[in-house]
Amino acid sequence: MLEIDGSYHEGGGQILRTSVALSSVTRRPVRIINIRAKRCNPGLSAQHLTAIKALARFSGARLVNAKAGSTEIEFFPGEFIGGKHDIDIKTAGAISLVLQTLTFPAVFCGKELSFAIKGGTHVRWSPPMDYFTDIFCFFLKKLGISINAEVKKYGFYPKGGGLVEISIKPTETLKKADFTERGKMRFINTKSIATEGLKGARVAERQSDALKKALNKKEVHSETAYVHSLSNSSHIFAGIFYENAALGARALGERGKPAEKVGTEAADAIKKQIDSGACLDEWMADQILPYLAFSGGAVSVAKITSHTLTNIWVIEQFLGKMFCVNEKQKRIFVLGPAKLTSKG
Repeated sequence: MLEIDGSYHEGGGQILRTSVALSSVTRRPVRIINIRAKRCNPGLSAQHLTAIKALARFSGARLVNAKAGSTEIEFFPGEFIGGKHDIDIKTAGAISLVLQTLTFPAVFCGKELSFAIKGGTHVRWSPPMDYFTDIFCFFLKKLGISINAEVKKYGFYPKGGGLVEISIKPTETLKKADFTERGKMRFINTKSIATEGLKGARVAERQSDALKKALNKKEVHSETAYVHSLSNSSHIFAGIFYENAALGARALGERGKPAEKVGTEAADAIKKQIDSGACLDEWMADQILPYLAFSGGAVSVAKITSHTLTNIWVIEQFLGKMFCVNEKQKRIFVLGPAKLTSKG
């Protein structure tokens, strides 16, 4: 059994998510120790439990010690089960992070899958669902993966209550990644949302206006909307789309934070990604790595983050040395892609 130390480098939940996902695909049992050791609340939270239990259900796996607060689990992969799976985090835990656990195995499981997941769609310390649908799915489709995701209900902290539906068709081979040159810019899209209780204060419009003013680009297409949710909040997302690249950034509204500040925060974040010249923003850099391990190829990234280096380490525990990182050029190369030897 492979043992993974969850305290390595960045020491967060990403080690757990990548480890169980790779275990299910490679069919290699794994023990993960020191789970989230470098977080202020170590061990499994509701979101992590939901993710690994959902993966265990649709991959026919056996879990040992999967309970709230656990800092060590064992995962024994089994046979994949297709069809639709309903998942409820029961908190405002991030749906996008649950999907980081489930999407990679679903691509390689050999069976068509769909998920309906309840929880948080736009919460702190996690990619918003706009990022998942617009940026993450952009790159997966470039790799030849058929994936569709849609937000049916919005969920903010603290009550959550959001709903996302996603469908994934399996594949055995991926297109080789070649995300080193952006190509021509196609368009810029911004999505500013606020809950219905904030409509009178024009929060969505003010966020959008501030972002456009700070970004100062003519090509911006803006969407504003007021949505129903169990908790009041707001959010703005900006996506920049090129022929061969997509970059995203967001800002989340908070009590006492002016809508204009939310908009300018998002603008500042996306300008950093644009100025990097890379095809992948700093958040996509680590998320694409498990797929890159099987597709082969190369990517240019805005930043080599601790998340990126941690995910490389985890993947190489399963698959052996396969990545080359050029920190000066901010490029990641695959020395030789892994092959899928079996599936459920």
